[in-house]
Amino acid sequence: MRKGWCGGRVEAPWLENQMKGVFRAFDTNGDGKLSRKELKVGLKSLGIRFAGFRAWRAVRHSDANGDGLICDEEIDELTKYASKWGISITP
Repeated sequence: MRKGWCGGRVEAPWLENQMKGVFRAFDTNGDGKLSRKELKVGLKSLGIRFAGFRAWRAVRHSDANGDGLICDEEIDELTKYASKWGISITP
């Protein structure tokens, strides 16, 4: 894990399904999609540094249909992208 990227509150490694479950839990309005704001708040709660920037980049990277939201079909790409932040994900 790279120093400085996480605030030290994220325990690694996580199983891929666990990480997807964590991302789905960030969906506070229950619409089945993650907005950038929901992702930012969730990442902050995990202690991820630069949560706003990371949420913006994650949505840009993972949003295949361009609607500005991460739906269930796009969560796999979000999980892969999040692994670059120093969170170990094991399949």
